[in-house]
Amino acid sequence: MSNFTINIQGTNKPGIIKFETNKFLTRHENFEFNNIDEAAKSPLAQQLFYLPFVKTVYIAQNFIAIEKYDIVDWNDVQEEVASQIEDFLNKDGVVIKEDADQTKNVPVTVYAESTPNPGVMKFVANKKLVLKTAEFKNIDEAKDAPLAQQLFHFPFVKAVFIDSNYVSIHKYDVAEWEEITLELREFITNYLQDGKEVLKAEASVPQQTEASTHPANPEVSQEIKDLDDTSKQVIAILDEYIKPAVASDGGNILFDSYNPESKTVKVILQGACSGCPSSTMTLKSGIETMLRDMLRGKVDYVEAVNG
Repeated sequence: MSNFTINIQGTNKPGIIKFETNKFLTRHENFEFNNIDEAAKSPLAQQLFYLPFVKTVYIAQNFIAIEKYDIVDWNDVQEEVASQIEDFLNKDGVVIKEDADQTKNVPVTVYAESTPNPGVMKFVANKKLVLKTAEFKNIDEAKDAPLAQQLFHFPFVKAVFIDSNYVSIHKYDVAEWEEITLELREFITNYLQDGKEVLKAEASVPQQTEASTHPANPEVSQEIKDLDDTSKQVIAILDEYIKPAVASDGGNILFDSYNPESKTVKVILQGACSGCPSSTMTLKSGIETMLRDMLRGKVDYVEAVNG
């Protein structure tokens, strides 16, 4: 039996609700079905069409979006639909029949992008790679991350950070980027093109991940609930204002702890942020200033450790 959980998300269209999953449903294609006949290749969509209010079913990599007819309000039925989808998936129900979701020769493009850290390059794909961020400092840590394991076979790869649609690679000084970027880009492109697994579903991630605060992760969500109010506020500020900015540079910042006596927040730097020469300035002029302004009297200092 699988271990799927569902997180209900509204959209900008009141008639459409997204049911996000904590695992991939399909890796390479999106599917739209307008009736039960069109859904012949999706047993999950066919089951959903037995609900009389279902108008359209859209299946993507990690969510199912449903458009309804006006005969019901989502508030009255969304929990029941989420439960039905969750039960179907956890009984190993088939989402898309095998011959409909080809895993070979999938068009994939990858481009390389420099980061503020001269030792880190960001390789961005045109598809979602993982549902949780993960950082690996050596091949042993990457035992449940097949792509990272393969990257560590390159002798110049020092660390690997994987986020939603990109891989940040930290190199040793033995090689220059102009010598190895093309080789790495081609390797990652071919790896994804072949439909190989990036991160195993049961992967044990060595560092806390961004998915930790996601409602679909009930165990860690409970840990968040157990934190003091200031810590929760710090996490919310990091998630909303800081993480999107550093993600664009190929990195990540995680909450570690809050000391109310010294009014100090400790954070963990990952990816391009880890060991970056400009990270100290970013912490002092950016994060620390923002937390001081938004949490006056509660936060005075920010300390960072490399992930």
